[in-house]
Amino acid sequence: MAEKMLQFTKLPQATPDKRDVDTRKADFGEIYADFDAPQASAQASRCSQCGVPFCQVHCPLQNNIPDWLKLTAEGRMQEAYEVSSATNTFPEICGRICPQDRLCEGNCVIERDFESVTIGAIERTITDNAFDMGWVKPRMPRHERAQSIAIIGAGPGGLAAAEMLRAQGYQVHVYDRHDRVGGLMIYGIPGFKLEKHIVIRRWKLLEEQGVVFHLNAEIGGALPFSELRAQHDAVLIATGVYKPRDIAGPGSGLPGIVPALDFLITANRAGLGDDVAAFADGSLNAEGKDVVVIGGGDTAMDCVRTAIRQGAASVKCLYRRDKANMPGSMREVKNAEEEGIEFVWLSAPEAFLGDSHVTAVRATRMYLGLPDASGRQAVEPIEGGHFNLKADLVIKALGFDPEDLPALFGEAALTVTRWGTLKVDSRSFMTSLPGVFAAGDIVRGASLVVWAIKDGRDAAGQIHAHIQQTASSRIAAE
Repeated sequence: MAEKMLQFTKLPQATPDKRDVDTRKADFGEIYADFDAPQASAQASRCSQCGVPFCQVHCPLQNNIPDWLKLTAEGRMQEAYEVSSATNTFPEICGRICPQDRLCEGNCVIERDFESVTIGAIERTITDNAFDMGWVKPRMPRHERAQSIAIIGAGPGGLAAAEMLRAQGYQVHVYDRHDRVGGLMIYGIPGFKLEKHIVIRRWKLLEEQGVVFHLNAEIGGALPFSELRAQHDAVLIATGVYKPRDIAGPGSGLPGIVPALDFLITANRAGLGDDVAAFADGSLNAEGKDVVVIGGGDTAMDCVRTAIRQGAASVKCLYRRDKANMPGSMREVKNAEEEGIEFVWLSAPEAFLGDSHVTAVRATRMYLGLPDASGRQAVEPIEGGHFNLKADLVIKALGFDPEDLPALFGEAALTVTRWGTLKVDSRSFMTSLPGVFAAGDIVRGASLVVWAIKDGRDAAGQIHAHIQQTASSRIAAE
């Protein structure tokens, strides 16, 4: 029997071993090791089992965190996996990439005077152990249903919905424009945070479950959206948002200034063994270059840490606010600092220098002024605070906007919001087109993988209810 709970008063927090900086900068392997079962049990025993579990409240999936921590502390690892996977389609992925410092761990009630419970590390250990033990099986349906459902997008939201709907017995077909399943989990997030075999393992499990994947599928191109609707009883749009936000200013069109996602996709494809011309010719390769990344979110952290691994001569992150106001995970900022990235706080770009190729970023110093309408401090330039940063590769990590899906799909009746996201009924997830649903970033805007998983699972429930209601109405009418 494992230790009793509430061990936080005498047992210090321990995190999984982290590879030393020089070693981890030499490759794209994950930087954290898994706990072994005794370590996971010991750390799980630090949970206070509080009456109101704020860790669970602040988890988008409402994961039963205190329950699976207690089971882990008691050495009941298979039961811990079953509880963890009951509310989360991909717990081993969330355990790796969720910003726990902003969600569950950041709201742990023992954090102020003691270090919080290492929830994320335990979560990934539970499921990695379950895979090793052979406990993870595809959720096969008890009976088959005749209705088919098309899901556009093989990212976390689409895959979560696919798994739920296939378990109900529907014939699920997932369409994606890429040649691999996973969306940004495979092409956007670097391997040092999420090794690709973790995603591919889930892809194969979904195929075993009976989900059918149609890759290299351009909806609205070779496959018209109207044809897809005609072939299936319902459609879920879970495409995510990929259109990069841009930055204006003199010289912004110079060669050598690239969007973050182009850079990350190229790096991930090269890591997967693809022959990528932009990587081979150096246009999207940081090796030997002075790199400046503009932005302060998790995508910016992915870019700076990728660049350092590619052998950049220098890597700087330019952000207009200070460290305390970074939108990205503080854990990722710390990892980046350890790896030698230089942060240029309270600085904003105003021009890009160079003739035929970018050679420098002209920036200006900023200060935080009075709060704006949102309550966040406004950013104001400091007079005379101009300076130049040498750069022959500038990466813009400024966020993402949705593509124009009505135009892309050739479906003008598909209604969008003023932000360009798809407009849906807040309860049913249905768009302006009957039988067409949407979930994830294409509805809520660029967000976290865990939110996409939640939306995909919730949308699956609404699609099931819609199909059953439609079938019942048809039978009643007959």
